[in-house]
Amino acid sequence: MAHEVEKMALARYLQQHKLKRTRQRDVILEAFLDAPGHITSEQLHRDIRENHPSIGYTTVYRTMKLLCDAGLAQARHFDDGVTRYEISYQHHDHLVCIKCGKIAEFESRTIEASQDEIAARYGFRVLHHRHELYGHCADCRDD
Repeated sequence: MAHEVEKMALARYLQQHKLKRTRQRDVILEAFLDAPGHITSEQLHRDIRENHPSIGYTTVYRTMKLLCDAGLAQARHFDDGVTRYEISYQHHDHLVCIKCGKIAEFESRTIEASQDEIAARYGFRVLHHRHELYGHCADCRDD
């Protein structure tokens, strides 16, 4: 069964916070987990509306906030002012094309090690960080 771990995590969170588990929340979670890459609540609502026309945009928006609170989703705010959501599994950084909006994820041990070294030099304890590089992707570049 797909996404059973996430469904169980959401059920635990809802129970701990005395909230109801609804079919709508389950549908939204499933659609979010199946979505490729970073998705807006508007895009998610469009995808869900095809098979579940009774689920409104406000329900999708509120459920995405709930999934963030439950630790299953992470809201990302890039320079364009649009909130996108991604699954909260492991740390990674982003390359963001300012022309077409394409977002690529990457990981770099070198960058992570440099951040740790800089923080140690200043006696700083890093709790979390975001690393976003903005520019033009290969399709949008004017070489």
